[in-house]
Amino acid sequence: MIKVIGITEEHKLEIHTENINEINFSNYKWFWADFHEPTDKEIEHLSTTFHFHPLAIEDCVQRLHRPKLDYYENHTFYVTHSVLKESSELIKNELNFFVGANFIVSFHRMPALEISQVWDRLCGANNIEKWDSYYVFYQILDKIVDNYFPIIYNIEDELDRIEHNRHHKSMNDLMNELFDIRHMLLNLRHTINPMRDLLYRMLNSHHLYEIWNRREYFSDIYDALLKLSEMVMSNREITADIRDSYISLNTHQTNNVMKVLTIITSIFAPLTLIAGIYGMNFENMPELTWKYGYFFSLCLMGGIGISMYFWFKRKGWF
Repeated sequence: MIKVIGITEEHKLEIHTENINEINFSNYKWFWADFHEPTDKEIEHLSTTFHFHPLAIEDCVQRLHRPKLDYYENHTFYVTHSVLKESSELIKNELNFFVGANFIVSFHRMPALEISQVWDRLCGANNIEKWDSYYVFYQILDKIVDNYFPIIYNIEDELDRIEHNRHHKSMNDLMNELFDIRHMLLNLRHTINPMRDLLYRMLNSHHLYEIWNRREYFSDIYDALLKLSEMVMSNREITADIRDSYISLNTHQTNNVMKVLTIITSIFAPLTLIAGIYGMNFENMPELTWKYGYFFSLCLMGGIGISMYFWFKRKGWF
């Protein structure tokens, strides 16, 4: 589907959702064309109607590229990524933009909440005269980056829940959840860091005069991406600390169990020795014929066991 918003010289807004071939784009001061889940026939308009560079169209059609920008004669091509969290998975959506002085063309194969929000805002705007193609682009980028924050905040809440373990889940379940979060943070880092580099390149480019004129706006997005990048790294360090703590706790518990078992074995070793000696049934063992030999051996083994128990306890091994 292709939707078009055209802004006339008189700052009037016109919306077209019909055949794009019937639109005279020269009548508008600037326009926004949105390719929403386009068909192959609609994709052909990128070359036949807008005459974009074939390499840019090729990058647009092939998905998931790293966020980037490419300069062409009358427009700049941008690749950006939005992120949607569903259950424990992150779904990346590639949003491509062709931005020129008097137009912006957005292209996406999946529904994009950010584009819908900016589209609705533009349609209901009272001050259309301050809008242009790069202001639309700024608004969309701002929405994309703003939508990263709830995902990070949700991850921080999950880490807090895992760390305190208020529901007393088993360590294996917690470790599985922790590694899922680490994987999610890795995916976020692979999205946020390239977006940060893209904004840095935009802000320091000598070709993008429109962005330079709005430097404070795009700098704000760049600062947000820096903060997001730091939050991702911080949360990955937290997951590593929690993982190490659980591993240390598990090792400590295992050592305690092994210590108790070793003490029990140590107590029963001399008892087993005595039982073994008097269980050999040699004829010339005078104790075997003693009337109180059996009771004496039981008392001896009991005394040795109790004495060793209190000795180990005094040593602090229990």
